Amino acid sequence: MSNLKNFPRVSLCHTPTPLENLARLSAYLGCKIWVKRDDCSGLAGGGNKTRKLEYLLADAIQKGADTVVTVGGLQSNHARQTAAAAAKMGLACELILQDVVGVPQQDYYHNGNLLLDQLCGAKIHRVTVEQSSELVVEQVVAELKNKGKMPYVIPLGGSNALGSLGYVNCADEIITQSHALNVAFDHIIVASGSAGTQAGLLAGLIAQHQDIPVLGICVSRSGLAQQSLVESLLKQTLSLLNIDQSWSHGKVKANGDYYGDGYGISTASMIHAVRLVAQLEGLLLDPVYTGKAMAGLFDLCQQGVFKPEHNILFLHTGGSQGLFAYREVF
Repeated sequence: MSNLKNFPRVSLCHTPTPLENLARLSAYLGCKIWVKRDDCSGLAGGGNKTRKLEYLLADAIQKGADTVVTVGGLQSNHARQTAAAAAKMGLACELILQDVVGVPQQDYYHNGNLLLDQLCGAKIHRVTVEQSSELVVEQVVAELKNKGKMPYVIPLGGSNALGSLGYVNCADEIITQSHALNVAFDHIIVASGSAGTQAGLLAGLIAQHQDIPVLGICVSRSGLAQQSLVESLLKQTLSLLNIDQSWSHGKVKANGDYYGDGYGISTASMIHAVRLVAQLEGLLLDPVYTGKAMAGLFDLCQQGVFKPEHNILFLHTGGSQGLFAYREVF
């Protein structure tokens, strides 16, 4: 067992999130596709970061923080959920949001997650591509301390060992739901960026002695670079859970074939995947993470890497709010 009860946690997430069969998409791809609906986790539209924030904000409150500070891209799903979580817990929130090259211009700077950040009352610090967001975080933290505030810094994506516990918890849910459905999953597919979701999921499966392969579809870097990032965080998470780090050996798989020219930059395969899943299932993906992960799933099914008899679980990490920032792309 994963001993999650040993860690403080606030209640932010609608759990367990649904686990559904995608019958029409399965027929189209010739593989059996299921989806874990972490886009339904609540908190300003939901998404995977809500699970992580349950542990991170508990730690912040325990340490006497009155303000949370975090960093991300200008349309960060993590920033939106952090702003909402801070509002719910009565904390101030400062977001350091960095511009991204190659993104749409018509709505990116006003709509989508950025609009929701503002509605939740977060103070936004915009950072240019040339600036160091880490340096701006240091400056904001120093300014807050000078004003007598108690800031708590949440890392990019909420992806440290503590935040990853949210997906240790999710692994427990998946195992319970798979037993209830009498379905054995052969593969789990997840968009992999800041690494905490994939690392936490793997740690949870390891803790439960479940050997289900988890493939991370990269959204911002090569497969080798992503694999290294996830492996490091997986070992830290196992250590936090007092589980032998050697159990992580050979567990991390990442595929960097589908992120295109970079983080947040649209690809034709992403646009096709988002449109098709919406038209077949009424399910909204996002342009930065799940759209590219689903494009990868499409291709791997078409290549025959995944077989018709395989049960494939796609972890929907949310982010459909970002579609409104990418209107011109669609």
